[in-house]
Amino acid sequence: MLFARQASCSVRVSAAHFHHTVPIPHHRRDEMKKAPYIPTPEEQALAEARRRHRQKKKEKEAKEGDSRIGTPTNDLLSRRWLTLKNGSTEGGASRRATILTWNLLAQCLIRRELFPTSDCLKAAQRESLIHEEILRQNADILCLQEVDRLDKLYPMLDKAGYSYHYASGPRKLHGCLIAFKHNLFSLASERLIFYDEHMIGVARSGVGASFRTKNIANLVALKRKGHEDEGLVVATTHLFWHPRYTYERIRQVGIMIREAASFKEEINANHWPIVMAGDFNFDPSDPAYSLMRGDPLLKAQEDKITPSMVVHSSIDPSVSKSSSNPKPSGDDEEEDVDPDRHITNARSPTPQDGLLNVAEIVEWFFQLPKFRSLYDDGLAKAQEHDIDIPTYGQRVLVQVERHGKHEPEYTSFTHYWQSVLDYIFVAETPDCSVTVTGLLAPLTGEDMRPGLPQKRVSGSDHTCLMVELTW
Repeated sequence: MLFARQASCSVRVSAAHFHHTVPIPHHRRDEMKKAPYIPTPEEQALAEARRRHRQKKKEKEAKEGDSRIGTPTNDLLSRRWLTLKNGSTEGGASRRATILTWNLLAQCLIRRELFPTSDCLKAAQRESLIHEEILRQNADILCLQEVDRLDKLYPMLDKAGYSYHYASGPRKLHGCLIAFKHNLFSLASERLIFYDEHMIGVARSGVGASFRTKNIANLVALKRKGHEDEGLVVATTHLFWHPRYTYERIRQVGIMIREAASFKEEINANHWPIVMAGDFNFDPSDPAYSLMRGDPLLKAQEDKITPSMVVHSSIDPSVSKSSSNPKPSGDDEEEDVDPDRHITNARSPTPQDGLLNVAEIVEWFFQLPKFRSLYDDGLAKAQEHDIDIPTYGQRVLVQVERHGKHEPEYTSFTHYWQSVLDYIFVAETPDCSVTVTGLLAPLTGEDMRPGLPQKRVSGSDHTCLMVELTW
């Protein structure tokens, strides 16, 4: 009924309108219709010439874009390459590869208040710098963390001759990517490790997690082209970021080592080295670093583990949550302005939670493969040849007999935090030794002031590391 009344009203209005309008004869209406415009032959020729010009310009720009692959377009600080040994290693090893690791700083994690001294936080600014650095170094294998905006990264990698394998944790907006030159390697197998789901310890009696982190490890087995029985197992990861959760990072790195060794056995590649590269979120003085390297734990390191053995509300929802200190959620996971934050929203563990004590942790790692750090090895060699490179051990006291003193001075440097977090580790086999024959000289603290990202230095808050190894 409402529709009928509206319709009749509309008719009355229309009728009233035309009642006062002077009718237009039909022949005049036809004359008033606008005829379509037909361009002259000269105008058509000009339009076609303009179209051809635009098409040629697009083709030229596309061709120039392809030719710029590997050609510097930004005024990035030059990185020195250090040749540490020429030729083959002892025993006649002839296999060689360059490996780069880099945390790209996901765009979805950027907050202006975290990087007050940075001059390049917009995606377009940072991406050109990041792509430039990757292309300049031209590594055979890339291990990248905090990777997002894949629609921008993939075309660059394609043009540069890389194949790639990407993985991320559940509902994560960024992940870990391994890329490799497809003329040198082929993908033999791959594995994704969800740390939150894996049992721990020698007995594997429980998950024993302190925090549901959604962190992963991305593993691939790469065969050498033309030598199908030779290759590398490559793993990259981004361990849990919270500085107080020492236990959880130990748990994660133990799982990563165990699963990488198991993966290698399953694909019958026992003679292949394992390379682990990524953002481990611990420095060389951390107990996780010492456990990986086979150093005994110091009393101070044990004291750092114990208070981090907790059960967070992400594991046990019944844990009361502090309204003033809410837990991180989703991808809101990166470092805040205060470097001295405490563990909140957590309780002490019970035996049923399955967390390992310090003695059980030591026993577990004793049975796992041990890893060397290629930068710790390489910069030690550089110092033997009187190459002066600032190192971690020059700013932090490290006992002579312990590993880690020759790691870079910094690998992450911002206004609020400066640390060594990134590494390239390798585990050899009894019949296959690995030698670092070259590396990319690390940037110094002075290079990175007043804090990354910086247009002339790095598009990320981390710097890339790269080594050449032979095996």
